Amino acid sequence: MLVTVSTQDNTRRLVVLAVDDEEPGMEMLTHRLENNPHVGKIFNAVDASEALRFISYGHPILEERKASGLPPVDVVFADIHMPGLTGMEMARVFAALNPAPLLVFVSGHTDEAVNAFDLGAVDYILKPYEQPRLDKSIDRVLEKLRERVEDSSGAAEQLVAGDDEVIPVELAGTTKLVQRKDVQWVEAQGDYARLYTMDGSSHLVRIPLAQLEERWGTAGFVRIHRSYLVAQRLITELRMGQGGYQVVIGNGEKVLPVSRRHTRELKDRLTGGVRNG
Repeated sequence: MLVTVSTQDNTRRLVVLAVDDEEPGMEMLTHRLENNPHVGKIFNAVDASEALRFISYGHPILEERKASGLPPVDVVFADIHMPGLTGMEMARVFAALNPAPLLVFVSGHTDEAVNAFDLGAVDYILKPYEQPRLDKSIDRVLEKLRERVEDSSGAAEQLVAGDDEVIPVELAGTTKLVQRKDVQWVEAQGDYARLYTMDGSSHLVRIPLAQLEERWGTAGFVRIHRSYLVAQRLITELRMGQGGYQVVIGNGEKVLPVSRRHTRELKDRLTGGVRNG
């Protein structure tokens, strides 16, 4: 279960996500982080799947940071060898976030160091380690964050060219990674949402449709009904049907209703796209 460890909470201090499936390793990592004066709040996850769910489904603190254009957490300290998704696989998902948190790997093995730095890791710490070694890693994190702030033009370019969002979904005890670009439409199911993908499969995720609409609006998804969010690029037809307008997805394999309150906005978006080429 994911827990929160509060230290000297201050918005100027780092927000950290610590991921380790072994209790001794988690206790050591948390203790060392608590002793660093630059760390403000620590979130703990017992494996990569829990960490991905935490980042994806949010926490009040994380949502506030996202609204401010900040990454959900400043830095992720993660073990590499964990059951299920490995730390390296988790890191690839985090690296695709925009903006992305920094990554520091904490491991008892040296065999993944090269791959870790290829993924853009700020540091690679070998267990067991003492406080000075973690403090040095935090210094590197702070320096990297300062470089991001100073290179504002580069950050703007990264925001435009950011990689596609990846959504972790649970399937029979396994975490599957679904790319947003593969999602055709989303259907509201209470406090959950069901993603319908290009391969004909569907996946239930624990996130309200309204929250997905807010997050994916700039990525080309449009709300057409209180129950549906659709990738606008896949809409091939807007037509009058029984009871009101409908949209056709792709080659007609799916037809979805358009509510009256969303019809005008949808028309404007579709015709605006034509006017703007």
